Amino acid sequence: MKADPSMVRAINRRSVIDAVQHHGVLSRSQVARVVGLSKPTVSEVFTDLLAAGLLREAGATHGRQGPKALLYEINSEAAWVVGIDVGRRWIRAALADLSGRIVARHDERVRLRSSQTLLDQIGAMARTVMAERSVRWDQVSQVTVGSPGVVDPARGQMMLAANLPGWERQGMVESIRARFDAAVTIENDVNLAALGELWSGYGRQYDNFAYLWIGSGVGLGLVIDGKLHRGARGLAGEIGYLPIGLEGADESGPPWRGWFASETVERAVARLAADRALDRPPTMRGVFAMARRGDALAREVVELEARLLARAVSTVAAVVDPEVVVLGGGIGHNGDLLTPTIETTLRALTPLSVQVVTSVLGTDAVLHGAVGSAVSDAWGRLLGTPMPEPDPGPPAPVTVGE
Repeated sequence: MKADPSMVRAINRRSVIDAVQHHGVLSRSQVARVVGLSKPTVSEVFTDLLAAGLLREAGATHGRQGPKALLYEINSEAAWVVGIDVGRRWIRAALADLSGRIVARHDERVRLRSSQTLLDQIGAMARTVMAERSVRWDQVSQVTVGSPGVVDPARGQMMLAANLPGWERQGMVESIRARFDAAVTIENDVNLAALGELWSGYGRQYDNFAYLWIGSGVGLGLVIDGKLHRGARGLAGEIGYLPIGLEGADESGPPWRGWFASETVERAVARLAADRALDRPPTMRGVFAMARRGDALAREVVELEARLLARAVSTVAAVVDPEVVVLGGGIGHNGDLLTPTIETTLRALTPLSVQVVTSVLGTDAVLHGAVGSAVSDAWGRLLGTPMPEPDPGPPAPVTVGE
């Protein structure tokens, strides 16, 4: 079958961009050797990429006999992307270039009065980070929004996003996209956290890992053979519905109540603390702060939480066999207190070996994933061919000032 010329051109453009991204700067003849294309083909591709502004001159070779050769690099400011993390308490927005370098960032407390208020807030935050660098919408190639829940591909509607008011109503997906004058992708926040870990955290070392999010909600991001695993309907990793708990599942209640989630989310930690007669019902942060100060009852609460998490980790280990499980989220970030009990409990629960670590990305995991995903999608659109995951992927996004 004869190859489609437009697809061949797209593949060649991708090959050239990949080579220059990997090496930093290359001459045309060096690119031809690296990608295995003829010099006339490479010259044609370079003409296209230079005209599109995706490559730019970066000096010339030195110290060699014969004529100097021009060197080229990626023009990372040829287009921009916006990543947004919509959480229960905070919204984080970032503007980044095509290398994934974050050049402007803005964080705000969530205003949860209504879905309209929330929509207005995320739109305004995107404009705020763009204005900081005087970027216009016609320069933004991709916006990626991380949110609780998933988009039902059949109905185009958000589901499993009860933590955000009105987020599951019909038309919300269209309303989110209407806030941005650019291509928009809406992705589950825990999936993006796993991608952030893949590109910028512990996941860079592993092809198979799980990102266990425990905070105001519970979720699992799965990376298998270096790629995010979403499942048939985008529901892979919804472990809040696992029928496991410290005492067992309540089979008399509705199955959607989410036994595991109800015992692990932040309010459950505070409830456990209250049940064990701490002076006053503390917040989740308060429980862990008291445990760090040596409070015996607070430590008991933390150990109960860790034992429950170990049950989830042992389940994931038996089904997926990850090399490592990364803990994240408001509760998961307390790995210094949780991990010892998790590991001890795991040894009692299962003969399967799995390493448990705490995310190095902290509360920025979703934002890193949103930026990285947006960069991948932007390059796919600019070059006419999708960006593979994870190689070549965006370099580790950095915060402003690093």
